[in-house]
Amino acid sequence: MSGMKFTRRGLIAASGAALMTPQILRAQEPGQAPREYSAEPPVSRNTSSFATQRWQDHFDSLGKGAIVADTTSRALHYWSADGQTYKVYPTSVPATEELTKRGYTEIVRKKVGPDWTPTASMMERFPHYKYMPPGPDNPLGTHAMYLSWPAYIIHGTHDTRKIGRRSSDGCIGLYNEKIEELFGLCPVGTQVRII
Repeated sequence: MSGMKFTRRGLIAASGAALMTPQILRAQEPGQAPREYSAEPPVSRNTSSFATQRWQDHFDSLGKGAIVADTTSRALHYWSADGQTYKVYPTSVPATEELTKRGYTEIVRKKVGPDWTPTASMMERFPHYKYMPPGPDNPLGTHAMYLSWPAYIIHGTHDTRKIGRRSSDGCIGLYNEKIEELFGLCPVGTQVRII
């Protein structure tokens, strides 16, 4: 670096230019790259990076209510039967593609204070797993909504580090306070799509 001389004024000017760069980049249309660089249509996202969903893209009607669990953006979208309520919740999602089941199902049963029994495939991988009654160590948290697919559940979690991550064995997990809210909104028969 011989021959290079840094002055205080030069450093301030360079810092100012660097700080202004995000402002210059934000001057174009929000969420859109310049047309000559964008082959794909823009994806509408909120500040949490959840992709916006429309129930009409997934269901013919709202029925008793509708849920779309997006495993890519790790968000659960809920619409009430009358379409007046729309909520988005951060989730945990299955740890691997092999554990991720996608498609249409529905809520067939709900339980406050669920107990947990590991599945046969879990026991093969984790032989130390054992039955857990309701309580603070239970991996299903405070509320569970069972889907028509065996062993697939939308549930809470006491381990808040899991939310926003690939961390489950196939289930969709929410913060306990969020699953409690969603539990109260969803009757049995609420349609569910996991994408």
